Order: sequence, then C-alpha cells, then structure tokens
Amino acid sequence: MEYIYSAMLLHSAGKKITEENIKKVLTAAGVKAEDARIKALTASLEGVDIEEAIKNAAAVPVAAAPAAKAEGAKKEEGKKEEKKKEKEEEEVSEEEAAAGLGALFG
Repeated sequence: MEYIYSAMLLHSAGKKITEENIKKVLTAAGVKAEDARIKALTASLEGVDIEEAIKNAAAVPVAAAPAAKAEGAKKEEGKKEEKKKEKEEEEVSEEEAAAGLGALFG
C-alpha cells in the first residue's frame, strides 16, 4: 500500500510520478523500496487519470453502505423471526409433555 500512497502523495503535490520520485518518498518514509515493485507501479499508472480513479474509488463505498445496512437489517429480522418460532415450538413441546404425563397418571 505504501507504494500506492507514495504515488498519490506525489500526485497531490503536483509532482511527476516517476520511479525516482517514488523511491525518494518511500525512503523518506523509512520504507525499503523494491525496484521491481516501483517499476510495476509506474508501468501500471501510465496513461491513468488518477483524479478520475480517485473519484471512482471514493464513490463505490458510499453507494455500497446503504445496501450493507439494509442487508444487516434483514438478517436481524430473520434472527428475530427464528427466535419467535423457537419459542412457539418450546411452548408446544411443554404442552405436549404435560398432556403425556396426564395420560400416564390419568
């Protein structure tokens, strides 16, 4: 993640995202920079509109949050219904048990 963060930091500072600049940022942060990872990052960012990518990435969690809440509410309702059914089954079982005992001593 620190490699991506270094690229984002360079972008927000208005600096060019190059292997040399990424290595400088990582070194300044105390991270041992791996040349292969830096090359892979710069190659993957070539031609990418970082501002657009940030906007798209930021929009995804916001849209997903209400769906997650709704799903959680459905699960909670399902659990309540299951507990209610279990309680009804327990009540029936107690009644059947009492009727069975009555038959024994009838």
